[in-house]
Amino acid sequence: MTGPGGVVAAPYEFQRYDPDIEKTVSLRPAEMADLGRLHAWLNEEHVLPYWRLDDPLPVFRDALAEKLADDHMTPYVGHLDHVPMSYWECYWAADDSVADHYDADPADQGVHLLIGPPEYLGEGYAAPLLRSVAEMQFRHGETDRIVAEPDVRNDVVHRVFERCGFEHRREIAMDEKDALLMVCERERFEREVVA
Repeated sequence: MTGPGGVVAAPYEFQRYDPDIEKTVSLRPAEMADLGRLHAWLNEEHVLPYWRLDDPLPVFRDALAEKLADDHMTPYVGHLDHVPMSYWECYWAADDSVADHYDADPADQGVHLLIGPPEYLGEGYAAPLLRSVAEMQFRHGETDRIVAEPDVRNDVVHRVFERCGFEHRREIAMDEKDALLMVCERERFEREVVA
């Protein structure tokens, strides 16, 4: 099946070829079979300072089960050329704690991300991946805004969000971190990022 936001091919929920990196980006909902992979990624040195989810595997199993059952969030595994290499959480912002920090619309979506295997870092993949995730989120016709709240210390990920049309709003103090509230408006995304 094809559509304006990309090609959908089972088992993926979204798929597109990105000419900038000459690779196919695919996204599929995470499942409990991803437990070991996700646990390993969350314990990578480049992930731990920001996600802080280095729980023992049984504890993380329970946390993943809660995420998979959570109606306000859909966890995804991102693939490059069909190789799993990233983790994404797409959520309804109005039902998330980020809504305590701005005037959330019921159709606003939010996104968390991590690239797991270290060999994928520094290769220019993060922005094309995030661009694909934002395209997937904007397929929801009522969503005009995507928000993100990356750790305020993570300058690298701030630049990735900026390249995908996200603008800085302000620093916010969340329970688990000091974050930078960033917002991507549909009109700007379609005009400047995917035009």
